[in-house]
Amino acid sequence: MTKTGTDTSSTTAKKLRLPALKIQQGPGRSLYTFAMDGKLVPQIATVSRIRRDGETQLHGYQRPEVLAHVAAIRRYIETDASPLLPNAIVIAFDNRVRFEPAPADEAGPDYVESGTLVIPLTNGPEHDRPGFIVDGQQRCAAIREANVEAFPISISAFIANDTADQRSQFILVNSTKALPKGLIHELLPGASGALPTPLRVRQLPATLLERLNFDAVRSPLHRMIQTPTNPTGHIKDNSVLRMLENSLSDGALYRFRNDQALPNAGEMLTLLYNFWSAVEQTFPEAWNKPPRKSRLMHGAGIISMGYLMDAISHTRDENEGIPDAEEFAADLKLIADDCRWTEGEWTFGDGVVRKWNDVQNTPRDIQRVADFLQNRYRAHRSASMRG
Repeated sequence: MTKTGTDTSSTTAKKLRLPALKIQQGPGRSLYTFAMDGKLVPQIATVSRIRRDGETQLHGYQRPEVLAHVAAIRRYIETDASPLLPNAIVIAFDNRVRFEPAPADEAGPDYVESGTLVIPLTNGPEHDRPGFIVDGQQRCAAIREANVEAFPISISAFIANDTADQRSQFILVNSTKALPKGLIHELLPGASGALPTPLRVRQLPATLLERLNFDAVRSPLHRMIQTPTNPTGHIKDNSVLRMLENSLSDGALYRFRNDQALPNAGEMLTLLYNFWSAVEQTFPEAWNKPPRKSRLMHGAGIISMGYLMDAISHTRDENEGIPDAEEFAADLKLIADDCRWTEGEWTFGDGVVRKWNDVQNTPRDIQRVADFLQNRYRAHRSASMRG
């Protein structure tokens, strides 16, 4: 089916001029709402899909289009059933876009101003478009591919040159939807502005995780953590986040704060690099393998070893500084023969015996492994000190 429509916009000197409303939503923050033919959206905005460049810097912030969902929306648009897409597309523009107020006419709310939004049209590469689609990429894709001449849609837009601000808006718009948590966690280190408290609390551990995963020079966990931009990693990102959050709340990482209770991420990372380097040295046969072949790389192993990192750190005088990898390795060797990461059976303190690959990523099993490792470490350490 083919539908026709009339677009009320005008193009002058490669600029799109669209009637719009400017809505003041807070100090220094304006929202622009307008309508345009959805077929024209690709000329002014692109989808910035999440990726990392050769230097592991994060770019973009969107998940790939879901083809089945796009196809379903397209079929709906092409029907004779008077299709309606009432939700606005959200676009972030850079400061090449400007708003021209209309002459004042009748009185209205002081937070609303009518005028014209002027959007430049570019012939360069797609990433040079003045806008990025923050929400609605699947609807835009469906309209783009639909067999219709035109399909007017409502658009809400804001102007923000800073990519961090765009990412924050993307997280806020999508945090109540079925957005993969891993994607939110990977975006958090580069987000700025006001975030909900649960996300703000996770920003520091997400930042530490990012460096553990992408510091090719210092991190023993380089590209071993599975994230949207590193899908081949063996360790689940959520397991590492839980390990970090536990230590930040009351473990070894908690003490790396200055007088204003602000975190010293550099010292935190030094401790993490040193400890996990020691783990690699102590358990080479269990290192960097899929969890089905090594419970050290499993959620139960990562989280319980985090608790052991805290226990070892707490036995040391803070004035001695951060233990280096060799010092951590000396302590880990005390319990090396007690561990069953790739074969054998665990004999836990409560009398439970588990085959190595029967240990699961459950709170009870994690606590069993964590308690076992800490108890064996304290017992061996006490024996070595007596000897």
